[in-house]
Amino acid sequence: MKINTTFLKSRTCAILILALISTLNLRAQDYLISFTGTGASTTVDSVIVENLIQGTTLKMKGSEVLRLSVVTGIESMNEDKTGTIRFYPNPMKDQAKMQFILPEPGETIITMYDISGRKISQRNDFLDRGRHVYVIRGIEGGIYFANVTSGRYSCSGRLISSGSNNTVVEIIYENTLALQKKQYDSKGTTEEKTMQFNSGDRFLFKGISGIYSTVVTDRPTEGKTISFNFIPCTDGDGNHYSVVQIGSAKGSEENKAVQTWMAENLKTTKYRNGTAIPSIVDNTQWSQLISPGYCYFNNEEKRYKDVYGALYNWYTVNTGELCPQGWHVPSVPEWNELENYLIASGFNYDGSTHGSKVAKSLASTQGWFPSNNPGAVGNKDFPSKRNATGFTALPGGSRYADGLFLQVDKMGYLWTATAVDDNYAWNREFDHSNPGLPKFGYSKKKGQYVRCLKD
Repeated sequence: MKINTTFLKSRTCAILILALISTLNLRAQDYLISFTGTGASTTVDSVIVENLIQGTTLKMKGSEVLRLSVVTGIESMNEDKTGTIRFYPNPMKDQAKMQFILPEPGETIITMYDISGRKISQRNDFLDRGRHVYVIRGIEGGIYFANVTSGRYSCSGRLISSGSNNTVVEIIYENTLALQKKQYDSKGTTEEKTMQFNSGDRFLFKGISGIYSTVVTDRPTEGKTISFNFIPCTDGDGNHYSVVQIGSAKGSEENKAVQTWMAENLKTTKYRNGTAIPSIVDNTQWSQLISPGYCYFNNEEKRYKDVYGALYNWYTVNTGELCPQGWHVPSVPEWNELENYLIASGFNYDGSTHGSKVAKSLASTQGWFPSNNPGAVGNKDFPSKRNATGFTALPGGSRYADGLFLQVDKMGYLWTATAVDDNYAWNREFDHSNPGLPKFGYSKKKGQYVRCLKD
């Protein structure tokens, strides 16, 4: 009987691979996220990270690196261990990424061996201290070992291959995360914070630098640097606001503008020139007012100011002095510009009872009253769309023209700068039980919230 040696070789390799896989735990792939600042500040003091899908939050120093550990089903990236090289995916097919840390710069030798100890490839590089990534290509099916030596430091790792279409073994440099301001201990570890991550999760990153704060949302698919463009936004009271940029410099003429919005509601008690805005508590006085005035929901400043901001009648909006210097209350066309961009970006009206995902992309992930409507802003349907822009619209309710406070945790109302007629003005609103982002004309006496847009 003739024995097929190629078949036996493949079968033996497969058995070895399966045996080794059975000894591995379910593991995860790491994406490394660092942070930098531009604009009014180039430093990042701290970063608040929110996984919008899982609802988890982490606060970290701006100088730290965020390690996102994502489950792939086979190989994982656990906490750093001295002397360990990480491969992903592992097992590999055509190629794998190799990752290791050097605690100090130096001449570095990277060597790949097969299971018999035969050297199959080697590369020499001078590397800075930090985290380094190389790509391994062209190895046949089997079990392989890698070794990295640099001065007194060395590390090793094991890689499984199911075979490759490429016949040339290559060790290709990809990138270095040179953690210049990070502190290494004697084992070569860095200052990091780790967060669990499932493929497809969207994150909100809030970078803080002194009085400046900027929000960025991202769905990571690789390691990267998040850049915060810090922009001044300070009201007449001296309150400083987070900002978020929404839009794109690419695409058609009507959908390529980048708008810079406040990422929270206005809460000032003074105009930009320092003049006080009248505070109106009494219901009758509020209902008769045809001049500027503000209040807080239920007249409870301590409870609602920092969460939802202040409620203003439209006469206050119409002064043109309410927003911080260099900012203004957006008009209906400017709101339409935002909506058109989101629709063009895939946050479209889907034509079903689920309604519009535009509202979900702007609404906060928390604070909304539960709803039975699967498409409502307050429902968790379309979870990947929730607050995808970082706009974080809130259900702060409103004060009606008769002075009554209603709809907190169910509705979010934001004034526009556009009047309907002598008695009414347009708004945009978010409803916990209904989809979409409609505009309605309300009495100018009504108290609603304000988001400012950069000039």
